Amino acid sequence: MNAAALALPDLNIARPPVPAPGPIRYGSEAHKVLFCRTLLDTFDPYRPAVIDWPKLDEATKARITALPIWDIAVQTENRAGLNVCTYAESIADPLLRKAVELNGFEERRHRHVLANLVEAYGIALAPEPPYARPRDPEWAFLVTGYSECIDSFFAFGLFETARRSGYFPPELVETFEPVIREEGRHILFFVNWAAWHRRNMAWWRRPMFEFKVLGVWAFLVWERLGIARDIGHGKQDANFTVTGAEQLGITIGGLMDICLAENARRLGSFDKRLKRPRFVPFMIRLARRFIVN
Repeated sequence: MNAAALALPDLNIARPPVPAPGPIRYGSEAHKVLFCRTLLDTFDPYRPAVIDWPKLDEATKARITALPIWDIAVQTENRAGLNVCTYAESIADPLLRKAVELNGFEERRHRHVLANLVEAYGIALAPEPPYARPRDPEWAFLVTGYSECIDSFFAFGLFETARRSGYFPPELVETFEPVIREEGRHILFFVNWAAWHRRNMAWWRRPMFEFKVLGVWAFLVWERLGIARDIGHGKQDANFTVTGAEQLGITIGGLMDICLAENARRLGSFDKRLKRPRFVPFMIRLARRFIVN
């Protein structure tokens, strides 16, 4: 990742007016304008290189550096940035392409934020693997989008729990807030893109697309089952949803409640006509019925 790869994107594009109040049809031109404008208009041009990471006392620094997530987080953001930017290259529509390019830029910027954080606090990272361009850009974009719908849901709750408990000091919470806020924008954009995309493809492509979506979910479930089998393996732990709840002193049921509340709060500020991610919140509400604490 060089400096050019993180240059602020050119957002100088003609933007159609936001649809007037009233119902919109998913898959319509108004729907596309609304979800693209929502992402573009809420862009925060902060620069990772000028983030002033707060000084931490030794106990807090030890807790932060001991979190078993940093290798996984950096690699995930690098892969996400590549996947999203590659898919953007295939888009002909100027407004949609610019929005997806911005999404990819923000994913790559998250990687730089994390890289600066680990450097500031002396966190050692394992060497990163090579990142190959995806052979199927649409598949890669779907994997990234649905994966973020899962990960962001739990990140919202873990971040809020860390804030309430004091696990993260207020200064660090404030510094990292833009990244968490962007994840909410990304999943909102993605689920609306998916709804628009499936309604605007040729009828004969739709069965294959739905089969591809099922394949993505099967892949993500298999990937997370592999994570569960590898809890505690090596220095990093991708199953931080479970182990993080334990470190933060909260039950799994309590974490579910906070995740649901934070997901609703963070996505609730956007235009109510936009679709929200539903599958993960639905599954968590269902699972919550069987957890007593």
